[in-house]
Amino acid sequence: MSADPLPRLRAEIDARRGEMVALAQELIRIPTLNPPGLRYREICEALGARLERSGFSVELIRAEGALADSEAHPRWNLVARREGGRPGDCVHFNGHHDVVEVGHGWTLDPFGAELTGGRIYGRGACDMKGGIASAVTAAEAFAAAFPDFPGAVEISATADEESGGYGGVAWLAERGWFSPERVQHVIIPEPLNPDRICLGHRGVWWAEIETKGRIAHGSMPFLGDCAVRHMGAVLAEMEATLLPLLAARTTAMPVVPQGARAATLNVNAIHGGEPEQAEDYTGLPAPCVPDRCRITIDRRFPMEESLDEVKAEIAALMERVKARRPGFSYEIRDLFDVAPSMTDAEAPVVRAVGAAVGRVLGRAPAHVASPGTYDQKHIDRIGRLKNCIAYGPGILDLAHQPDEWVGVDDMACAALVMALAIHDLLGA
Repeated sequence: MSADPLPRLRAEIDARRGEMVALAQELIRIPTLNPPGLRYREICEALGARLERSGFSVELIRAEGALADSEAHPRWNLVARREGGRPGDCVHFNGHHDVVEVGHGWTLDPFGAELTGGRIYGRGACDMKGGIASAVTAAEAFAAAFPDFPGAVEISATADEESGGYGGVAWLAERGWFSPERVQHVIIPEPLNPDRICLGHRGVWWAEIETKGRIAHGSMPFLGDCAVRHMGAVLAEMEATLLPLLAARTTAMPVVPQGARAATLNVNAIHGGEPEQAEDYTGLPAPCVPDRCRITIDRRFPMEESLDEVKAEIAALMERVKARRPGFSYEIRDLFDVAPSMTDAEAPVVRAVGAAVGRVLGRAPAHVASPGTYDQKHIDRIGRLKNCIAYGPGILDLAHQPDEWVGVDDMACAALVMALAIHDLLGA
């Protein structure tokens, strides 16, 4: 390989800039909304056709039997591989192809992929179809510049990251696709900015808490027991004791933004009393004392806390409320949990990407951790592959926002960094 690959790789990526933009636009224009999981096969086929033209072998893989997989909404994934001319390691780029709901507040077509002012706008532009386009461009540029490279380059486009990744990376990892024997280095082009390397993420526990009461006529509430009032006491206890405690519990993990360096608790939803009626219902509600109230909680925790401690803290809070309220009854149900994950700052993929950032941008990258989880959790815990990071174009704060966008210059910069990292990791 060349003693200095940078000029050759820069020229290859510059020549592909228009194709990179067009690929990002093509992917954004396929509304892969999750839930429910729309047009997953279509986006895999589109990306697969592009990669086959670039010399990759392509497999479309359905995660049959995975969470949310159905005949109406099958969970399709793509894995594409290009073998080099000699034995060596495999560098794998993984991106999720699903996007969240559009939401309100857009001033542009959320699936129009409009290019204006050097930005591509659309749902999924930054999170993370722009990153997928950058990774594809990096791999194609590297293979064109160094066709006799050792090892292999893989690219995957996977399902359901936005809802846990169980129909995507988790399903593939369980079947060996991310085993250290076949893949040695993983880069996930999540939108963390081209001058930052994300080493991992906080842990999460989702749970449902239900308070129980007794139904009665609303004109005689003293004959019933209001589950909503019981839940009000739970929320008051959280406000008074737990939330201040969590705010003071900070981590050594380099989590961004700064506010996420504390442990956090979010109440995602609350449901009490009779169900809401359809929008076209014109009647009044029935006069009943609610006998059930539920909240969904989203607890994020850093490396310094264990899942057992997190759960025990909520259980102790509920017991404090119970001791003060006659007739108080409750249930806690686990929904989802993920342990924190952190790759060592001296891992090969961290060093290679860091050196590439230094060459391209002229400064060392910041090492950060994500406030929320992403698919590194499955590569780490199921695949047992520790040499994994997130690095890609885009601004994290734009993810899931109206008028989401990704900058073309950032995409090209990230592509050059990734191409240089491939060159390093495959034995330059």
